[in-house]
Amino acid sequence: MTCKIISGLSAIVDDYDLFLVDQWGVLHDGFNVHPGAVEAMENLRAAGKKVIILSNSGKRLQDSYIRMGGMGIKPSFYDHVVTSGEQVYGHLKANNDPFYQQLGKHYYIFTWDEGSKAIADGVGKQEVAHMDDADFVICTGTNQGDLNYYLPLLEKALARNLPLICANPDFVSVQPDGSLSMCPGTVAKAYEDMGGKVRWHGKPTKEVYDFCKNLEPDSTRILGIGDSLKHDIKGANDAGGDSLFVIGGIHGKEASGDEGSQVATLAEKHGIMPTYALNKFVW
Repeated sequence: MTCKIISGLSAIVDDYDLFLVDQWGVLHDGFNVHPGAVEAMENLRAAGKKVIILSNSGKRLQDSYIRMGGMGIKPSFYDHVVTSGEQVYGHLKANNDPFYQQLGKHYYIFTWDEGSKAIADGVGKQEVAHMDDADFVICTGTNQGDLNYYLPLLEKALARNLPLICANPDFVSVQPDGSLSMCPGTVAKAYEDMGGKVRWHGKPTKEVYDFCKNLEPDSTRILGIGDSLKHDIKGANDAGGDSLFVIGGIHGKEASGDEGSQVATLAEKHGIMPTYALNKFVW
């Protein structure tokens, strides 16, 4: 399989009905919208395409609405927003999944801020201040920014065989200055490597792609767009769709040379090949 390098979304827009668009690294950097992203979204809608913002954000939907709206990414640009955090909330609330049914009442949570605790609002569970009092762990943020901070807590959780829910499977995110910041997926992966039980939500799990397909069942030609090979591109590929890799995101500093050389180097390194690639998300 080879990857086709394109200069903009317009080159392939007619080939797909549904576009699954990542947030961080594609549309914005968490604070600023990327140049050309608003125009690309406007033109997608003008072309009559269905659009789902598919994010590994560990927060509820409202946070994405507010964040994107403040950057000029209007609700009219998309049909749905799907976040891994909202999926966790839905499972906690419904309590009809076997994994969730066996959870106890008390949870210890790793967060970004108080806002990220909304993932468990009104679900009949109770937050505890100490790992020794918890029945399970929720990882929705990593505000400490250093894995070494979390390891002693994970060891306590492992000693008690506590399950961990990962509400954001990303390992890192790109900051406005181009640096990478640790994300919950790094903590969850460390716990899994220690022998802990982890329930993953979001990309690249099959569950989230099936959910998106159910939102737009009449759309059969699907393109997943993102800047993470291990999450966005692998998820889209595994779900049976095509994928568009935005090179200048998370992997922006991993390879040099022209776009073709960068993709070849990254694909070989990570063992994941996108269908298409472009440097930035532009029309």
